[in-house]
Amino acid sequence: MGKAHSIDLRERVYGDVALGKSRRAAARRFGVSASTGVRLAQRMAATGSLAPARQGRPRGSGKLAAYRERLIGWVEAEPDMSMSELAALLEADCGVVAHTTSLSRLLLAAGYTVKKNAAGRRSRAR
Repeated sequence: MGKAHSIDLRERVYGDVALGKSRRAAARRFGVSASTGVRLAQRMAATGSLAPARQGRPRGSGKLAAYRERLIGWVEAEPDMSMSELAALLEADCGVVAHTTSLSRLLLAAGYTVKKNAAGRRSRAR
């Protein structure tokens, strides 16, 4: 994901546009693309601000959000369940295919951590 241009640069480009220069000429003067000059002028007209919009998807809106409570219930019922076992259970019970990393991120966000014993292994019977 790209990084937003600084507010300082945005203000300088839009300042030239406000003084009467074309959007493309103002963008060219400050070394940004023509589309950036156009979008900055459009953003100022629409919102009254040059601040960048939020990027990315809102938190908690992924495909696993609907199954969060169910997944947490399964982990509480069997705390020693592996992520691949949890993924298989989710697919069998709900028909949802999820990567183990996605499940791990969901559980970490919910406050669950991987507990290891003194031998460096997970707390599973030998």
